[in-house]
Formats: sequence, structure tokens, C-alpha cells
Amino acid sequence: MKFIHTLFLFLTCCFLQAQTEKNIDHQSLLWTRYYNILTLNNKWSLHSEFDNRIFLNPVEQNLFVLRMHSRYKINNDWDIGAGVAYFSVATQVPEQTFHFDIPEYRIQQDISWKQNLGKVTLSNRFQIEERFFHNANKAGLLSGTTFVWRFRYRLQADYNFWKKENQYLKAILYDELMVNGGENIVKNTFDQNRIYVALQYGINKNITLELGYLNSFQQRANGVDFFNRDIIRFTFFHKITL
Repeated sequence: MKFIHTLFLFLTCCFLQAQTEKNIDHQSLLWTRYYNILTLNNKWSLHSEFDNRIFLNPVEQNLFVLRMHSRYKINNDWDIGAGVAYFSVATQVPEQTFHFDIPEYRIQQDISWKQNLGKVTLSNRFQIEERFFHNANKAGLLSGTTFVWRFRYRLQADYNFWKKENQYLKAILYDELMVNGGENIVKNTFDQNRIYVALQYGINKNITLELGYLNSFQQRANGVDFFNRDIIRFTFFHKITL
């Protein structure tokens, strides 16, 4: 595991160093998300999320996400998941808007491992995505889709400030690296790197609130232009147990 962490940090530093002389577009966004966890039994759960993302300057719709996946708990430390997602993309540049949205369909699989170290919990997630982009140009949607792979690795640390019965307060910090793959990827094998810091407050056993800041540094398809996005993210977690 130390080797994986070292490799991850090395790749991230290499990518960031290579990006220093690129064309960078700075953007500010607000992400709001409702995340539902339906616990079926002590092994299986169904996760659903509705995520709306908007630009702040100027105010424009970025995209809307609907995602569902099931999770299986292998033991207290390991779990796996698989599911699907639908993205409706209005625009990636707020100064350039269209009269139509571009759909994207995803299939995803992941495996997660966590380790408790006192008040700190370390977790690793490896995720694979099969992405299908609906073909489009500036005039409208075209027939067919374009397929690409994306591979994601996230290293996360949670620090528990306090916990009392069903209430708690903790801090979250993670770094996630995403890499593209497939014959349609020519100049942007590196997709993006995300750094996230947040506070999560558990109100009771069913309701949790999270507010955080996320920085996304993303390479565009031409390999020359990049997005540097400052994102405020608010999440409403809702747990239901059958």
C-alpha cells in the first residue's frame, strides 16, 4: 500500500509540473447534492444521488447528474460497488451556452478499503468508468456515441472531532487522480486531479450535512487547455434502513 501511495503522489506531481505552462481557464462553481443511502441488510445497500452544478460568474447551468449504484460490504474494511449514471451537460464554459444539453451515460465499478487509526480513518478507492458521450457539434446533437475509459484513485482521510450517540462532527480531506484510456483518447490521458476538504455534521442517524471546498484541475481534449475550478460543494445525506 505504501508503494501505491508513493506512485500516486509521484504521478500527481508529474502531471502538475507538466501543466504549469498551459492555457488555464479559471472558473467558480456551486455543487448541490442529495445523496440517499438505502440499507437493505447488513451486507447490501443502494445509493442514489442527484447532483446539480452551476457556474457562479456568470451564473449558468453546468450539468445535472443522476447516479445509482449498489454496494456490497465484504467485511468491516472492504466493500465493492457497481452502478450507472446519467449526466446532462449544458456547457463547460459559462460564456458559451447552447440551446441543447449533451447526454453522457456511465457504467462504474469500484472497490474501497479503509483503515481506522484512532480518530483518523484512511480510505482508498479504485474506480473504473465506462463513459458514453452522445456525439454533438455546436449546432446540436448528432447520431451515435463516443466511448472512453476512465480510471480513478482516491486517497481520503477522515478526522473525528467528536461523536455523541447518533451525532458527530468530522473533517474530510482527499486527493483523487483520474486518468483516461481508450482509442478515442489522443492528447488527454491525464483527465483531472481533485483536492477536497470539508466538514461533515451528523444531525442524527438518518440526516448528515456536508460543506466543503473542491479544487479540480482538468485537462481538455486538445491537451493544451485546462480548467482550474474552485468549487463549493454542499451535500444532504439521507439514510433509510429497511
